[in-house]
Amino acid sequence: MDGLVGHCAPLFLTLSVCLGSLSFARALPDEAGACLACHGNLEGAPALRAELFDVSVHRDIVCSACHAGAQTTPHSGNMPTADCGICHEDSLRALRGSRHGRVILNRATAVSKACAFCHGHPHEILPKSNPASKVSKLSQPDTCGVCHGDKDRVPPHIAQRKPIESYRHTIHAQMVKEGKPAAACADCHGAHNVRLPSDPASPVYHERVPETCGRCHESVVNEYKRSVHGKALALGIREAPACTDCHGEHTIRAPKEPSSSVQQGMVTKTCSGCHESQRIQGKFGLPSDRLKSYRDTYHGLASQRGSLKVANCASCHGWHGILPSDDPRSSVHRANLPKTCGQCHPEAGKQLSGGNIHGSSAEKHWSLAVATKFYFLAIPLTLGFMLLHNAFDFLRKALSPASSAQATHEDGLRMTMNERWQHAILLTCFFLLAYSGFALKFPESAWARLLAPFDEVMRKNIHRWTAFVFCASGLYHLFYVVATRRGRRMLKELLPRRHDAGELFARLFYYVGLKKTPPEASHFYHYAEKIEYWALVWGTVVMALTGGLILFNAFTLHWFPLWVADLATLVHYYEAILACLAIIIWHFYGVIFDPDVYPMNWAWLTGFKKRK
Repeated sequence: MDGLVGHCAPLFLTLSVCLGSLSFARALPDEAGACLACHGNLEGAPALRAELFDVSVHRDIVCSACHAGAQTTPHSGNMPTADCGICHEDSLRALRGSRHGRVILNRATAVSKACAFCHGHPHEILPKSNPASKVSKLSQPDTCGVCHGDKDRVPPHIAQRKPIESYRHTIHAQMVKEGKPAAACADCHGAHNVRLPSDPASPVYHERVPETCGRCHESVVNEYKRSVHGKALALGIREAPACTDCHGEHTIRAPKEPSSSVQQGMVTKTCSGCHESQRIQGKFGLPSDRLKSYRDTYHGLASQRGSLKVANCASCHGWHGILPSDDPRSSVHRANLPKTCGQCHPEAGKQLSGGNIHGSSAEKHWSLAVATKFYFLAIPLTLGFMLLHNAFDFLRKALSPASSAQATHEDGLRMTMNERWQHAILLTCFFLLAYSGFALKFPESAWARLLAPFDEVMRKNIHRWTAFVFCASGLYHLFYVVATRRGRRMLKELLPRRHDAGELFARLFYYVGLKKTPPEASHFYHYAEKIEYWALVWGTVVMALTGGLILFNAFTLHWFPLWVADLATLVHYYEAILACLAIIIWHFYGVIFDPDVYPMNWAWLTGFKKRK
């Protein structure tokens, strides 16, 4: 029995202390009144502001419960300071082991003063549910900012990131300000047990970030944990992205905000931060051309021009539940591509899934390789011939101006008013199409800034409406050369003849000195003009056909396999390069730099070759 009493004595003592505290609490009005006789005088003993103490969390605790020795008056001069650990032992223990504890407890002369750094004066501490509390969600940025917003109190690398200022602009801070549940400083970093991010026990340690975020975003984190990224992180792979790698830390914005790292226009940049890293590619065997192969597609080009409607990385691969492409559950698994692509292209999902979406050049359809090789040969050979022809022509005429042959009827009417209007429309459309088209292809180029004020839709519309006028003028010209007498005569004159080939070779022989006199020129149109005219016809047909397939992509993707759309895009681009360079080298020489017409062939303005 004595042993039982001995063992229970500590328990009885503890109960006695607790009951004593309750009795003091109930006697608060009497004790507080006695204390306020001295401490309510702001000019006397350490002051206690009763109006603030009455609304504090300590209002129901008697003074002597914290201030040992306060029961006797007058107080002893060596009365000990209050010890918060009497009631908050767990919190104090956590503080001692935290990053803050090592700093604050060393600076403070008493535990209560250490706690006051964050909580405020013990007599005035408000419940954390009170927005006015120094540790409420609303006030935490200000409280933490006393140190973390002061560049002299934190390391330089933290001060440069401006964590407090950045947090105030986040979606979390905005929601807290609106009174909605959202994360503040302590929700992520902890309250008393704040540790460095490099400490495995820290809530913001890289591998623990999903667990921390999951307290609020449980369903999202569960989806993430099943993803390729989540599984890699669980295996301790540091390169695997956690929540903060994509969303940011103190910079988290709503996904629809332009400054958000996961906003539609920023997703590609965010993903490429890892997937374009050579170190990560080499370490994990990731493909090295994913960003380039995406940017070369219609989606990639439109995205670079600022379009928020086209597919980005997350549109196809998903956001949090990204799985490998060989996983049957993956949104980019071959069997699931019709459904994935069908989200934007309901009628074309099956066609899209049958082609190459986002792979290396070796995986693309053979037709694209053939077309590429064709243009890689055709462009330099064609332009090379033009350059050599014009160089020899210029040198021969410059050295022997008197011997250059002139075409007959050069003083006659070359272009009627109708034809001059056709040429003016053609010229205007050509330059607009060339500029707007290459600006769409290379939107970040300095020379494309003229279209910078326009959004993606407007820039595409400029190109498309110009193309419409260009095609309409082409149809009118077809009508003109078929339905009018002059047009039929002009078309007859422009038809290729055997004499044209003979004239071309004879002139080449003359250029290199194998023939002493130049050949007789054609009656009205010589071979250079015929080459240019039929090249224009060919280019117009090719550009109109490929441009139509690109413009009406829903029709194209519904009726044709994906490689047809890819081929149309490729041909449209290379044909545009060939056409623009041919105009510069062949046409500009013939109407400006040819010594026979310099400084200009005036027919496009006056109708006559020479100035009248």
